[in-house]
Amino acid sequence: MKQRKINGHLFANMIRQGAKNLEKHAKNVDALNVFPVPDGDTGTNMSLSLASGVNEMNKVSSNSVAQVAKALSKGLLMGARGNSGVILSQLFRGFAKGVESKEHLIAQDFAAGLKQGVETAYKAVMKPVEGTILTVAKDAAKVAEEKAKQTDNLLELMEAVVAEAKASLMRTPDLLPILKQVGVVDSGGQGLVYVYEGFLAALRGEIDTDEAVSTDESVPKAFSENKEVHVQNEVAEMMAQGVLSEDDIKYGYCTEFMIRLDQNQTRSFQESEFRRQLHTYGDSILVVSDDELVKVHIHAEELGKVLGYAQSFGELTNIKIENMREQFREVKERGKGAGQPSVPHVDLPSATEKNYGIVAVGMGDGIAEIFKSLGADEVIYGGQTMNPSTQAFVDVMESIRAKQVIILPNNSNVILTAQQAAQLVDKQVAVISTQNVMQGIAALLSFNPSVSLEENVQAMSKATEGVVTGQVTHATRDTELDGITIKKGHYIGIKDGKIVVTAEKADDALRQLIGRMISAESEILTLIYGEDVDKAEIEAFQAFMEDNYPDVEIEVHSGKQPLYPYLVSVE
Repeated sequence: MKQRKINGHLFANMIRQGAKNLEKHAKNVDALNVFPVPDGDTGTNMSLSLASGVNEMNKVSSNSVAQVAKALSKGLLMGARGNSGVILSQLFRGFAKGVESKEHLIAQDFAAGLKQGVETAYKAVMKPVEGTILTVAKDAAKVAEEKAKQTDNLLELMEAVVAEAKASLMRTPDLLPILKQVGVVDSGGQGLVYVYEGFLAALRGEIDTDEAVSTDESVPKAFSENKEVHVQNEVAEMMAQGVLSEDDIKYGYCTEFMIRLDQNQTRSFQESEFRRQLHTYGDSILVVSDDELVKVHIHAEELGKVLGYAQSFGELTNIKIENMREQFREVKERGKGAGQPSVPHVDLPSATEKNYGIVAVGMGDGIAEIFKSLGADEVIYGGQTMNPSTQAFVDVMESIRAKQVIILPNNSNVILTAQQAAQLVDKQVAVISTQNVMQGIAALLSFNPSVSLEENVQAMSKATEGVVTGQVTHATRDTELDGITIKKGHYIGIKDGKIVVTAEKADDALRQLIGRMISAESEILTLIYGEDVDKAEIEAFQAFMEDNYPDVEIEVHSGKQPLYPYLVSVE
């Protein structure tokens, strides 16, 4: 069988089959986590990221590979989750750039696209590590380039790509000693192999008839999917800020719409100028745009002017308008006798733009409350097992009326996503590379609103280096790591990212871990306990500290976080 050309429809099918194959094996990829902890999520992240790309790609009916690849790249970019998802998005972003002028692909075009994808992904990572998905992609692209010189049959080329990707995957433990020690191959590389196997199946005509790839909408977004609740939350916020009469609502219509940009218009779209003009019509303005679409939220009074101005740039779609004065009356009626409206509180942009906005990532209502009390404007729910997408960061950053934004990812697998999102908004954004929640808290305590962004980055980054952090969680499998024999179901104590103790019970693991963390210079210990820890366990811990470390001050907070019963820091 020969396949000398890939058109847009075939390429889209290759992507769908790759996404389905990855989704089918996502749990296998998750299980390849080096640490035996319950947050192995590489397969989940890659699958959700690619699913976002597929959803955007499916909106394109063109038979042009360039158009299909462009849509795929856009969806992947905004839906990328975790380091592996970001790297996958960059691989296809580069691929799209490499084929941007191609209606269809021949062997050399496909190979060139893979090569440019690798180059783009390597540039996106500050310190590329060999023995990862990057290596697998690079080795496969090199073989594709060589094979394209020998044959015009894309089926043969893809067979060679898959074979080399598998071989490269098996070599990853030789490049990363930790993989060899644990006895696994790189998880991201394995995920990419599944994608490439799906490509090959599509070229062979092997159709997977399983249900379509699904997406995960569990991460909260700046724009609520429930429009009515969203508007009522905004009205409740206004009432809480002292707007006690509907006559005080200056801009009465909460409006959302999208602009499908008309590329033939003589008037070019400039997001900064568009946003400035909207400010003359209303407030609470959010604008998110790319080359083709603009998403807008505004509180306005004269809707004709807003929509007329927007329409000058292209076709308007997804228009939603709610009368906030009417919502005000409904909320006020429900809140009678209670003193406050009985709807959830949502922080929204204030009337004037402030200098700084702070975004933190964390799991658990208690942890969110801690970050809010320390000055964070928004807390994105995520971290272990649920890494937020690029889009989630963009939406939240756009919702904060601030000139500069500081992001605290609080998870090593979220940093790259945050950095990618930072490049997509029209604001100064700094990402502090906090590896966990305790580092995030230390960094936030060092924030100074009166100094420059550069000074804050230096101070907050330095603060993360001055705190010793620990985590307690349960082991998901038997393994031996750094001389420690770990049994599935037992608990492990992690100090500054390294497993140092294990015990059958969580509180025993905590006590052993603290013994490794406290030194003669230690003054303060902060403990954040999870959703499954009861009061008796905390009282017992406090008694333990008083008996064994009487000179160390203790702070205890309820984080209500899942999976990790204890988070601890020592200063």
